[in-house]
Amino acid sequence: MTASPKRRPTPYSPSALATQPALASHRHPKRSALVMLVISLAFAGLAARAGWIQIVEHDFHVAQGEKRHRQMLELTAKRGPIVDRHGALLAVSLATYEIWAEPERFDRSAAQGLAQALALSPEAVLERLDTGRANVLLKRHVDAQTASRIASMRIPGVTRVVTSKRFYPEGESAAHVVGLTDTDDVGQEGVELAANAQLTGEPGEREVIRDRLGRIVSDLRPLTPARHGQTVRLTIDRRIQQLAFAQLKAALERHRAQAGSVVVLDARTGEILALANAPSFDPNARNGLSAQTMRNRALVDTFEPGSTIKPLAIATALDTGHLRPDSLIDTERGRYRIGKHTIHDTANHGTVSVAQALATSSNIALAKIAMTLPAETLWSAYRQYGLGLAPPLPFPGVAAGKLRPWQKWRPVEQATMGYGYGLSTSLLQMAQAYTALAGDGTLRPAALIARDERAADDEDTQSGARVTTERTAATLRAMLEAATLEGGTGRRAQIDGYRIGGKTGTAWKHAGAATGYARHKYRSLFVGIAPIDAPRLVVAVMIDEPAGAYYGGAVAGPVFSAVAAGALQLLGVPPSMQSAPRA
Repeated sequence: MTASPKRRPTPYSPSALATQPALASHRHPKRSALVMLVISLAFAGLAARAGWIQIVEHDFHVAQGEKRHRQMLELTAKRGPIVDRHGALLAVSLATYEIWAEPERFDRSAAQGLAQALALSPEAVLERLDTGRANVLLKRHVDAQTASRIASMRIPGVTRVVTSKRFYPEGESAAHVVGLTDTDDVGQEGVELAANAQLTGEPGEREVIRDRLGRIVSDLRPLTPARHGQTVRLTIDRRIQQLAFAQLKAALERHRAQAGSVVVLDARTGEILALANAPSFDPNARNGLSAQTMRNRALVDTFEPGSTIKPLAIATALDTGHLRPDSLIDTERGRYRIGKHTIHDTANHGTVSVAQALATSSNIALAKIAMTLPAETLWSAYRQYGLGLAPPLPFPGVAAGKLRPWQKWRPVEQATMGYGYGLSTSLLQMAQAYTALAGDGTLRPAALIARDERAADDEDTQSGARVTTERTAATLRAMLEAATLEGGTGRRAQIDGYRIGGKTGTAWKHAGAATGYARHKYRSLFVGIAPIDAPRLVVAVMIDEPAGAYYGGAVAGPVFSAVAAGALQLLGVPPSMQSAPRA
């Protein structure tokens, strides 16, 4: 068997390759031209679009880019503090933080730790994250330590924003004066509301560029710094305010009363050294606040002043010459009829001098004094003492009281005007009226903002106007001192080591036009001057609806004694040369 001969390999030849069917050239000129045309058109379209964007829509796209990366940040202005006359803080803004979260970026496995740091439940945190918003506020007013702890957790989507929280160091003792702000730091009550524009200041600006992660990478121009709120300095003395509030609270508990107020004025200037109300509220704890507890009763509540107005009626009669200090008045054995109406005294005082009429608080004697005066004269005098006019305080809701036109007075109404019925005043108005008796006869308008904080055009208003003579004022001080000695109704207002003077008041509460007066509901009052020989303070006290004892001398007198005694010591006023013996 013979072997077949081996095939020799075909030698490489381009001409030979060209004859192979698979490698043969297939030319399609039209298809190639179409592809080139499409590619050229695509590049032309891109070039045209780029030109359109760069030239025609340039400004639009630049604006869109800046909108996403260039931002104007507001620099918050810090709210100014409120301080007392010596600079002690009454209201101040503390740095706090708001904790925000982005639900899309938030790591839900960290909800437990975050909730624990914020003193919230994990369910509450997750519930807030499921609101569908891009950014969610988890909690306001977080302290710096807690905010730092949350930052150290490095939870994706959780950020902290610097903010502030208003803090009131004096708590409820000065709450009705200072007031409070809302959660956005806007004044809502008291000085916080009255001086809100001055306290707020003006925010600043910062223009920045952010990267795609929201981080600030550069400032576009120098920032405009925030102008922080101004400091508002009050005439209040924090120490006397605390004293007045503590004594008022104790009196309300002692007499199971509904409410009460104390006003302490500087007798020489009319500046308010203390203005306390109870019940009060804690402006640092916003839960459970009510309009009743937040009402500044000493400024906005009005009432019939009762016998505390008698010194003003006597001063008017002395000034007009209708009465002399030694004039005698028959008190009609305790019952005096005017038409169908009968005026009563608590006892038969017989025939009394003007000083005795004031000391024993005879309604009949004062009714007769009021009747000797022309109605217009008495009305004008009361207006000069500030009755029926709102005190000039930058404070919301300051009451003007009510003093009816003299043309509408009936004879019995003119008589009751002499002992404090038929008109209404606030406690501050009565304290302000007594500043005229404490000095040379010049009324000192009440002031709450320290003098260097007031506008220059307020100076004339604050200087006061003369409403009685210096001689009459001195005569009334002697009568007011007699009213606090043995035989007077204000014996329990005496202060060891100091001579004082003042007038008690016990007024029925009005129960409405239909029912008249509530016979078993009273306001107990005392307005006094200390020391009477060198007046420094005017202190007015009102206790609303005391249970049991209700006479002004027994209920309000001791509060005056405690507040005035402590205030005189705090002010460094030396004891009087002659001390009245305590009854």
